[in-house]
Amino acid sequence: QLRLVESGGGMVQPGGSLRLSCTLSGGALDNYGIGWFRQAPGEEREGVSCISGRSTWRDIADSLKDRFTISTDYANTVYLEVNDLKPEDTGTYYCAAAPDSLDCSLAENSYRDWGHGTQVTVSS
Repeated sequence: QLRLVESGGGMVQPGGSLRLSCTLSGGALDNYGIGWFRQAPGEEREGVSCISGRSTWRDIADSLKDRFTISTDYANTVYLEVNDLKPEDTGTYYCAAAPDSLDCSLAENSYRDWGHGTQVTVSS
């Protein structure tokens, strides 16, 4: 059974950085597209970034391109590096897996398996 576990969240001051990790078990990372999503309190979940199974395609939400980066260790972990954090980045960050294709999607309904999330709080 596929399992995804997020880690790396925490409380940081505005302007700080975090590296979030999504570790996959029960399947080979090459076979899945991985997406990162976030949900702020009282808001709907939104797509943040994604990477296809062989890293042939990467995407980041337009409003976040200058601060967020997605990468992988090509083994079992996908990272989301988040820089210059702002209070509006506060929320629960989730990763999810989709059957692999040549590209990846920021749409929730493309993903079948989800982690439980890691909390990011940006506050002074």
